Amino acid sequence: MRKDRKIKLAKLAHLLLFKRHRYPGVKEWELEKYLGRDYESVINDFNEYLEPLGLYVRKVEIEEDSNKSVYYVVQPKYPLSSTEVKTFGWRVDEMAVLTVALAHILAGDGKASRKEVEETLKEKIPEWRVIRLIDRFIKMKYLEEDGEYLKIGLRTYLELDLKMLTSVLIGRAMSQEAETSVEDSSSQPQ
Repeated sequence: MRKDRKIKLAKLAHLLLFKRHRYPGVKEWELEKYLGRDYESVINDFNEYLEPLGLYVRKVEIEEDSNKSVYYVVQPKYPLSSTEVKTFGWRVDEMAVLTVALAHILAGDGKASRKEVEETLKEKIPEWRVIRLIDRFIKMKYLEEDGEYLKIGLRTYLELDLKMLTSVLIGRAMSQEAETSVEDSSSQPQ
């Protein structure tokens, strides 16, 4: 391998793996600036190094204020089990608040009323905690506030697989629905 290619691979590793700013990953224009116009071929070569580690570079396209931004992030190639996932100091109720907020947003065509999300969460978690956690997720950019509505934040797009989250949520809802219908049919007189 040529020396200049090795240097580009090392630069890419630094850009993707070391925290440089608030969000994980790197923007497309940064790759072009530091690696040149052939940055996609460098990414392909880098993916060959990451494959034995079970990782890959994922391209994420995000609509931001009518502009399309493209980010690249390193993510696991295969879903991790719950024992393998590190929560980075998050409590279970904190993860539940974010999951419920995202579920409301995904079900509401990209927006959800903050008040409605808070009402749902207050059934299980104290109100002061719900408000504090939603504010925290807005500050951390997992959620965005648009007037009285919540939207998905940039960090969520970069760190979470929303398609997988949706399929898990729908799968759970469908299995609960099936259990309920089985219970209802078994309780009816024959």
